[in-house]
Amino acid sequence: MSAGPVTGGSDDEDHPEREDGEERLMRPLPEPVRARVVEYGSDVLGGMRPSELPPVLRRVARFEPRRRARLAGPQIAAQLENDPGFRRLVAARVDQVWPELAEGMRAGIVPPAADPVTVAACAYLLRPDGWPGMIEDVHLELDRQHSAKEVDEAAEALENVRRELEEARRVHQRDLERQRATIVEQRTEIAELRRKVHHERQRAKSATSEAERTVTEFRDRRGEAEGRMNGLELENRRLRSRLADAEAQVENSRRAVRTGRNADEARLRVLLDVLVDASHGLRRELALPTGLDSPADLVAEDREEQRRVSLGGLPDDDPGLLEHLLTVPRVHVLVDGYNVTKTGYGNLPLADQRNRLLASLEGLASRTKAEITCVFDGADVDTPPVTPSRRVRLLFSAPGETADELIVRLVRVEPPGRPIAVVTSDKEIVQAVRAVGARAVPSLIFLRRLD
Repeated sequence: MSAGPVTGGSDDEDHPEREDGEERLMRPLPEPVRARVVEYGSDVLGGMRPSELPPVLRRVARFEPRRRARLAGPQIAAQLENDPGFRRLVAARVDQVWPELAEGMRAGIVPPAADPVTVAACAYLLRPDGWPGMIEDVHLELDRQHSAKEVDEAAEALENVRRELEEARRVHQRDLERQRATIVEQRTEIAELRRKVHHERQRAKSATSEAERTVTEFRDRRGEAEGRMNGLELENRRLRSRLADAEAQVENSRRAVRTGRNADEARLRVLLDVLVDASHGLRRELALPTGLDSPADLVAEDREEQRRVSLGGLPDDDPGLLEHLLTVPRVHVLVDGYNVTKTGYGNLPLADQRNRLLASLEGLASRTKAEITCVFDGADVDTPPVTPSRRVRLLFSAPGETADELIVRLVRVEPPGRPIAVVTSDKEIVQAVRAVGARAVPSLIFLRRLD
């Protein structure tokens, strides 16, 4: 942007005038100048009294200056263009902020170091003589700066393209050299393969000759083998004939043995029939019963509440309680299965709980020789598994019956005097079995003995 006096000249094309003699712009303000003018107008708008505010700008007058410029920029620009009074207020503010610049522009002098955008904004607001020319000069200066910037960017882009092209050339040269080296290696490998193919052909010829010799020898040997095979077949037929004769002799011997054994068995059967008839006659003569009652059938209802052999002497929390009970002769240990497993390892699936407890009970039964019965609730088992153990009796409650009821029923059917220990921590089962004379053992004490 040139310094010194700025005159409009007399050319109507450079400085066209309105019909009323006022100067006007040849083209719209540059965007940076328009934004600066709107910014100045937004600043002044916030300090005006409500009565002085233009009606179209009263709505945004209370906003923050930047927000006013962003939301009402077109309205502020139109007001500055069409309202001389509002423009004079903004120009007065410019006089306060840029006094030297405003004074120089009124005198037709523009400082050479001034910002072109500021100069154009002040010229538009102050409107000294020749202000359209000043703005046009700024317009040209901004176009020149923009063009120079585009030229610099184009030059920089061209330089980047040149660098990329040079790099691509170097990469291409490296690839070309690498391909040439690969071709040399492949040619060497081809020569080596050709040499190996020639060698393998020679070996194939030698192998073919050897195979022909082998076939000839095989044919000769096959003739000899066929002669020997015919002799072996004759010998085999003679041996088979002798074997058939031997088998016939063996069968005759077996038939004679079976005949003698059948006679012995007949005599033994007659003797057994005589003994059975004699035993039946003796049973009738002595009036003996035909069968024996089970222990549960012998228990009379009036003696059901009889006290059993005492298993007391130690408190329930005594660690040696189970050892004491296992030493009692003919003791029967009933185990409430799920009560024990859920006390010790309830985080396992039910099938794993059962398997672990049965394995522990198997070891305990083998060591102590005690009779052990383990009872599980059968409600969650579709087909109760059959325990492979011969030392531990495994029972599942039937449909409609709980494991607790089955345990109490097992205690009740035992004959009086039989020592019984029930391993459970269920209070209802403890009360029920104690009422019929059995001793309850807490599940935790039992688990410690198993461990």
